[in-house]
Amino acid sequence: MKNLRKASSILLCLTLSATMLAACGSKNDGGSSSVSSGSASAESVKKEGFPIVDKPITLTMMSQDAGVADWNQMPVLQEMEKLSGIKFTYQLAPIDSFATKKNLVFASGDLPDVFYAADLKPAEQVTYGSQGVLIPLDKYIDEGYAPNIKKIFDEHPDIRKSFTTPDGHIYALPNIDLSAVWYRGPMWYNGKFLKALNVTEPKTTDELYTFLKRVRDEDPNGNGKKDEIPLTSVKLDDLRMYFLGFWGIYDEKVYADKDGKVHYTPQEEGYKGYLTFMNRLWKENLLDHETFSQTPEQKKAKGQNNQIALFSDYFPYFTLGGEPSTDNPLMTPVKSEVPGSPVYGKHPGISANGTFAITSHNPAPEATMRWIDYQFSYDGATLFTQGPENLLWKYKNKETHEKEWLPVQGGKDREEVRGTITPNYGIQTPGMSSSELTKGLKSDFDAWIDKENTEKLVPIGKAPYPNVYLTNEEQSEASSLFSDLDTYVQQMEAKFITGQEPLSNWDKYVAQIKKMGGDRIVELYQGAYDRWNTGK
Repeated sequence: MKNLRKASSILLCLTLSATMLAACGSKNDGGSSSVSSGSASAESVKKEGFPIVDKPITLTMMSQDAGVADWNQMPVLQEMEKLSGIKFTYQLAPIDSFATKKNLVFASGDLPDVFYAADLKPAEQVTYGSQGVLIPLDKYIDEGYAPNIKKIFDEHPDIRKSFTTPDGHIYALPNIDLSAVWYRGPMWYNGKFLKALNVTEPKTTDELYTFLKRVRDEDPNGNGKKDEIPLTSVKLDDLRMYFLGFWGIYDEKVYADKDGKVHYTPQEEGYKGYLTFMNRLWKENLLDHETFSQTPEQKKAKGQNNQIALFSDYFPYFTLGGEPSTDNPLMTPVKSEVPGSPVYGKHPGISANGTFAITSHNPAPEATMRWIDYQFSYDGATLFTQGPENLLWKYKNKETHEKEWLPVQGGKDREEVRGTITPNYGIQTPGMSSSELTKGLKSDFDAWIDKENTEKLVPIGKAPYPNVYLTNEEQSEASSLFSDLDTYVQQMEAKFITGQEPLSNWDKYVAQIKKMGGDRIVELYQGAYDRWNTGK
């Protein structure tokens, strides 16, 4: 289980940074410098069934790599090659240097045929799509080369809208997860503290304040020391969005209200309510005074020492230690003085960035669309998520999609073994996810998490501000404004909460934000939201 926690933490916390570029040409390249061999005319590509092409073709793929296994040896990719008749050679870069490598490839024009798990930002899609570097995918979707994607788009038109750029084209595909509720760690209570204090979960901000005070004063960990930490965080990034929901706000930067009016969160009254409450907690030593200086590891150490009452993590045992259990409840968002609170910004159901794109270098776009489309079907998603049948799992009942786990050979950790079977490990890959994929495979803990979500978050869930696209000019302006605004807002959040800046200066702060372009951000994103709404 320790290894599972380690693997899960790696999966959740991997981020991109511009380092380790020298490691980009890994042993997994499989001849990555080779040119595509063979092509497939549209007429020779089957629109259904396998193989996709009768005469095998070889294409190049650029992707980020979690570094667990040689992609040439992965059973999932070998199976796909057998099924489709399409072989890939891989240009792989480690996760933490992939962004740099991707930028170099775009700048040099030495393009792969496809970008896979490529974390293509909206600005990259717009820029390289309009330049013809990435080709429009909508044509192939609508011409019948991607029936599974087309079906999802037809059933969920918002997903199609959310990946259509201002020129009307789709240049990248998302990862689609229609069963997800959260996309970052929620808040959890230490169940031992609730039990020791004999309290039920707070329902209002006042009740939450009272509970945190009792944690500070009544020694719920029972060690005779005043070492309890009522609430902790790492720079507030792990709790901000959850807590903003107590004041009716469900996105940290930009959100739209029920009337379709866009708001810039840091200049809203609800944001002031959040700051006021957090400042109250700070003043009374209810918010960890190491919040702005500690590392995630230091926070976890406090959890494993049974000092923390309320915290954020993907699962509670990641912080508190031990095995998965149902003893530490998911925090029910609490109500403030704001009418209609609380709310919860739920998972959008799609990745914010593109996971797959075809370049102008690709000699067989129709065949490539058929290849990727399989990953948006139940069978293809099952293959890429769980691996081929009879390695880690088998069907209990194929008709109902019910599966069961098989024993892992050599007693190895199942999640780590999965990382050697499929590229869908530690990186966000293209494809879809649904509850059908894990039917029969969920543990009691998984079922409990689902129940907590259903009872506490789903009823107050708000669809987040959609994945909208700005034009090149708008994106350039917005990026420039955010560059200064983000720094100022982050600094002022810390100052207001720690009392270095009195909240009586709120109006002065809002005036400064407006001077720096807060209202212009609203204008830009209102325009993009209106275009998204009308599908234009």
